Amino acid sequence: MPLASTRRTGLVDQVITQLKAQIDSGEWSIGDRIPTEAELSDQLEVGRNTVREAVRALAHTGLLEIRQGAGTFVRASSELGGALRRRLKRSELRENFEVRRALELEAARLAAIRHTDEDLTAIDTAMGRRLAAWRARDMQAFVEADFAFHKAVVAATHNSLLIELYDDIAQAVYESIAHTVYEEAPEDLGEDPPLDHQRLAEAIHAGDADGALREAACYLDELVTQAES
Repeated sequence: MPLASTRRTGLVDQVITQLKAQIDSGEWSIGDRIPTEAELSDQLEVGRNTVREAVRALAHTGLLEIRQGAGTFVRASSELGGALRRRLKRSELRENFEVRRALELEAARLAAIRHTDEDLTAIDTAMGRRLAAWRARDMQAFVEADFAFHKAVVAATHNSLLIELYDDIAQAVYESIAHTVYEEAPEDLGEDPPLDHQRLAEAIHAGDADGALREAACYLDELVTQAES
């Protein structure tokens, strides 16, 4: 919808509202690169300076991230999520693990109860990638597969608020996984990764909510303890 007819006063706010609507509707998802400044200027029929001000304002709230030379990317789906992301950057690793524990324990329990066949396929696919990466000693691929596994478990809850909250802390989760993985030298790793995630996946498959809760607590409690030491 062209915005050129709007009075200059408040025009930036109008553009902010339009850009936020793109995020709220899901047209722009977390991690997506949004159209360029010139493209947005043409679409909204406003000046590029107006678009630039709006984008900077949303970057300040944490909804967008401006990466020089790469473009502008969606970083959160709400102002709350943006604020949470900024707060997580200042938090200690132990605090991040504790937040992960709070969300992932409930996610494991709900996933065991509510999963669909499609959810189980996503979980199994991530587990397969995770095992292959470990055996290949490709730690970067392992981190990405491990993260995909946790995301798949959360998605299996079918709780939109929980999924959104987890998306908002996704970067912190990814970094905490990487921190844990890279503490171990490749030559110190066993042939297969620890079985805790496999047991969690099996509990979800079996619809065992208590078992899923127990298996998730097993590795998450260990992470919190390690971070405290």
